[in-house]
Amino acid sequence: MAPKTPRRFDFSRDTFAFANELLWEYRFDAGKMSFCRREPRPDYAHRCFVLARAARQFLYHASFDDTQAIADEDTYHRLIRAVLSRNPRVPSQETVLIPGFAGLRAFSTAREKLLKATCGGAWRSYILRSHWRMVFPISREHQRRTAAELVAQTRGGVSPIVHLVKFPSLTINHGMIVFDATESETEIQFAAYDPNLPEKAATLAFQRAESSFYLPVNSYWAGGRLNIIEIFRSWIL
Repeated sequence: MAPKTPRRFDFSRDTFAFANELLWEYRFDAGKMSFCRREPRPDYAHRCFVLARAARQFLYHASFDDTQAIADEDTYHRLIRAVLSRNPRVPSQETVLIPGFAGLRAFSTAREKLLKATCGGAWRSYILRSHWRMVFPISREHQRRTAAELVAQTRGGVSPIVHLVKFPSLTINHGMIVFDATESETEIQFAAYDPNLPEKAATLAFQRAESSFYLPVNSYWAGGRLNIIEIFRSWIL
């Protein structure tokens, strides 16, 4: 049977309404970063890769129907586990039906505690196949190929998961879902779901002249160049 074409990612429908919380508060002054521990300590942190993976599992393996009646907690727990037990790399031919909601955004607004408890612990963000890749050099040719592959995939309706990294400094070690691309002569602008900042889509820019990716300044990143590795695409990544 031929692989199923994934459903196109819709930010307003296919993202979690809640955030991966940050353990640190970051301050940026003239490009220099300082930080201090957040008080009180967040109770849902270190799960950016957990949420990126789970969001694509819902995209690939779940369908929603808000015309059906809302179910009980036990039913939703069983359905969530059924979705999350499936392969995050390949869409299902038959999906798990989630009744009572129009999409993951609405579902996670209403069932935040249940989804947080079921999607997986912080350890899943540490034990990733892609962590081995960041320790090896990432060339500008690799980044050019990555940018071209991300464009091709988003044009084909695929929503790649990417690992954003600075190594060995590890000033950023983060996961996002890329779902759209806009090209110009000088750059490619990618729209992405950032689990840390779920209110609106993030923008990743690929500068053609430098063959480099850039992420603008935000609440956890001072802005600037970084490297990107596509993950959850093969048995080694």
